[in-house]
Amino acid sequence: MSFIADRMNKIDASGIRKIFALAAQMKNPINLSIGQPDYDVDELCKEEAIGQIRAGFNSYTQTWGIEPLREAASQYYETKFGVPLKNVMVTSGVSGGLYLALLATVNPGDEVICADPYFVMYKHLVNLLDGVCVPVDTYPDFKLTPERIERAITPRTKLLLVNSPSNPTGVCMNKAELAAIAAVAQKHKLLVITDEIYESLLYDDAPASMVGMYDNVICLNGFSKNAAMTGWRVGYAGGPEEIIQSMNTLQQYTFVCAPSFAQKAAVLALKADMTEKLANYRRKRDLVYEGLADLFKVTKPGGAFYIFPEVPDGDGDAFVRRAIENNLLIIPGSVFSERKSNFRISFAAPDETIKRGCEVLRRLAESS
Repeated sequence: MSFIADRMNKIDASGIRKIFALAAQMKNPINLSIGQPDYDVDELCKEEAIGQIRAGFNSYTQTWGIEPLREAASQYYETKFGVPLKNVMVTSGVSGGLYLALLATVNPGDEVICADPYFVMYKHLVNLLDGVCVPVDTYPDFKLTPERIERAITPRTKLLLVNSPSNPTGVCMNKAELAAIAAVAQKHKLLVITDEIYESLLYDDAPASMVGMYDNVICLNGFSKNAAMTGWRVGYAGGPEEIIQSMNTLQQYTFVCAPSFAQKAAVLALKADMTEKLANYRRKRDLVYEGLADLFKVTKPGGAFYIFPEVPDGDGDAFVRRAIENNLLIIPGSVFSERKSNFRISFAAPDETIKRGCEVLRRLAESS
């Protein structure tokens, strides 16, 4: 008899984690795989965290988080998007918020629509809860459009997952495009989860959020990507009161609360000036795009720090194996998609690393 629960058959070890494990065994790889900023947490936030630890702010907080951070998150949305975030709770990262949101809303058999390509957790968490993930093919432009959503809706459809800017493609939707998606959700009475962890890493368009476009929207955001607090595990969620209250109840029995000192520092992170960081990432985006566009079919990302090229022969898995043999770490597109035609690059890396990676990729493409 196996002691392992049957639900474990519904998920596999993350392909990204497998690449990370491989990276640990390689000597000085050209690493364009890691989805975390290449800068450190701001000194102001570090000092605040250290000060709070030394002052003894090391105990549990209320499950929903400290009031100053909840208020600051609501104010952040009002200042940036003109709409306050309602019923804010602090989560253990956006991943924690995503798990709580799905756990609170998805029943067995409920269908959850998301764009394909998708962030790796979406499909597996829905499967874990005995829901049915319905990836909507968005190739080649990677846009989740009303027409594509409508074709996927059935009587069992309950929830729509939106991620803009996107991981793994870096593609963004503007305000009009998000409003059109909100209108489809309202028409079919769907719940929307909008994953906005990359909303502050936007290079071309005006900032846009689904908050305020439709009543039944759960917004997830956090501090791992803009503030580099990947290991601090602080995020936040806002949305309909009944759902947020349910998520808060679940948090009491799972994560308990986000790290206390990190919550204090996150208040300052919400006020940080992103101008210089954005300029640096815009330059890196242009560097990798211009380094690949003549040899690969590739959509220019408008946000986040990812690009998702198509391989010349259509076999992304084999191409990634060849890249690794050449000391270059990238992620196969099949980790994020029902297709295996592409691969993901993270350009959250030093410029020289990006250039070296592009040289390897060009050499592999030319030899295909």
